[in-house]
Amino acid sequence: MFDIQEELKKLPEKPGVYIMKDKDDNILYVGKAVVLKNRVRQYFQKTKKTMRIQKMVSLIDHFEYIVVDSEMEALILECNLIKLHRPKYNVLLKDDKMYPYIKLTINEDFPTLRVVRKKINDGAKYYGPYTNAFAVKDTVDFLNQTFKLKHCRKIFKKDKIETPCLNYHIKRCLGICAGKVTKEEYAQVIKQVMMFLDGKAQDILKNLKAEMEEASAEMNFEKAAALRDKMYSIENLSQRQKIESYNENDIDVIGVIKTLNKASLELFRIRSGKMIAGENFIFDDVQDIDEGTLIADFMKQFYNEENVPSKIIFRYEFDEIDLLRERLMMLNNGKSVEFKITQKGEKMRFIEMAEKNALISLQNKSDVIETETNINKLKQLLDLEKLPLRIESYDISNISGTDTVAGIIVFENGKPKKNEYRRIKIKTVEGQNDLMCMKETLVRRFRYLVEVSEKNPFGPAPDLVLMDGGSNQVAVAVEVLDAYGLDIPVYGLVKDNKHRTRGIITPDGEELIIEDKDIMNFITFIQDEVHRTAIEYHRKLRDKKMKVSILDDIPGVGNKRKEILLKKYKSLKKISEASLDELESVEGIDEKTAKAVFDFFHN
Repeated sequence: MFDIQEELKKLPEKPGVYIMKDKDDNILYVGKAVVLKNRVRQYFQKTKKTMRIQKMVSLIDHFEYIVVDSEMEALILECNLIKLHRPKYNVLLKDDKMYPYIKLTINEDFPTLRVVRKKINDGAKYYGPYTNAFAVKDTVDFLNQTFKLKHCRKIFKKDKIETPCLNYHIKRCLGICAGKVTKEEYAQVIKQVMMFLDGKAQDILKNLKAEMEEASAEMNFEKAAALRDKMYSIENLSQRQKIESYNENDIDVIGVIKTLNKASLELFRIRSGKMIAGENFIFDDVQDIDEGTLIADFMKQFYNEENVPSKIIFRYEFDEIDLLRERLMMLNNGKSVEFKITQKGEKMRFIEMAEKNALISLQNKSDVIETETNINKLKQLLDLEKLPLRIESYDISNISGTDTVAGIIVFENGKPKKNEYRRIKIKTVEGQNDLMCMKETLVRRFRYLVEVSEKNPFGPAPDLVLMDGGSNQVAVAVEVLDAYGLDIPVYGLVKDNKHRTRGIITPDGEELIIEDKDIMNFITFIQDEVHRTAIEYHRKLRDKKMKVSILDDIPGVGNKRKEILLKKYKSLKKISEASLDELESVEGIDEKTAKAVFDFFHN
């Protein structure tokens, strides 16, 4: 039997990698340590830990470790084991098999270029992975067509020349099968393809221009025209990839956007001043991981011998920065790799661009981004038992107790669900009594949850009720919910003396201090939305009533002429400001009626 406390005593004071496992021998976590004894023991000490680590530690049944000679070796081994086992509690890069690669079979005499989903150790050269499969396919199609690369997968023998295939006849292949191009000539074409994929389109164009001028000087105008067309094609595609006013070569830009549970990392790969790839990676369950650690974990898993740039630009620092830079230099055959941490200047513009794309990707791939940020934070702030996925808020609107209405709004998954907004007229309350009006509103809404009816106009029960008012409104809501036996948490939204959202009132009358900007913006949005809904409905009823009563008092103005005037002038104010000549010019309004309207407003 594995005794954790006894095994902790046996840990060596050496660098290495530790592997946490559960009772079924599943790997939970892989980590590296400068001193194994110190690092591993920290997990089992009574110190403050993040929720993620607490959960992981609770599942540990036993652990293993591998001793190495240096911290660098520990880092390399950690990276390899994470990629191999993909432990649940490590921050994981999405499986590369999801993303396409561009494969160039340089291990063949006549290489082909194609899109593949898996990278294997077969001697071919791989570019990627990329996240935009459509862009990858378009690029490969373009290169195959422009450079007339081999399409078929036959292996041609030296002593056998076959009949040219259809691709050759339609000028989409160089005619390898018919011996129209030598291995050496084809190798030069492949060299140009590789230069393009490495972001060196300008070098290709320079070489092609020289060839075109030479062919033209030799009167070989057909070849010169073909080279010209190839140049136009390359210029067209490379121009779409260009990043303006940036001159550095061979750099990667990393931008990270993090919500409560998810993070999005955008990688811009810039070669020779042109972006050759924009790739996005989504991380799950990262509430306890900061942005710098995400960047470090990404670098450990993403970079290999084939894709390390000379410079990487990012915003956030992390602990292992010098060690990881040394590791990337090893992968880059000893060539220098610069880490540039910046928070201002021109380089910051590219980080912000990457972050903007990261946010868009996160929003596109996660329809519940607001749920993860605002709903989770609200649950924690109010100490709710479950996520408030459906929130309802109520407000009363009137002027001196007339035309009193209630607005009811619904938020689902952190977003307004406008098709379930409701606006109702108060029927049983006369005069100005907002509390009794609110009670009527709540009774009319919640009775449908008890008195089962197929005609329920309000939808399912909310997970949280937010009243647009203080303790008195919260008390009324609690009274109504208790009367119906409904266990729904109720809180109030209060404003300051400048009518700005100030905070949240609990059922006990305590005002919660809100320091989180996201939560403050969220509840402000809810309060503004319910207030707008109620007051717009009240104004609509009031304006309709005013229009009916005032225009009906004018002699000669019936429903038809009233409609004509309102259609022409849009409001009573504009009708009252119209001159007599203007009123007489309105089609459908005679001189007598026009004078009556003018006199009514001016006498």
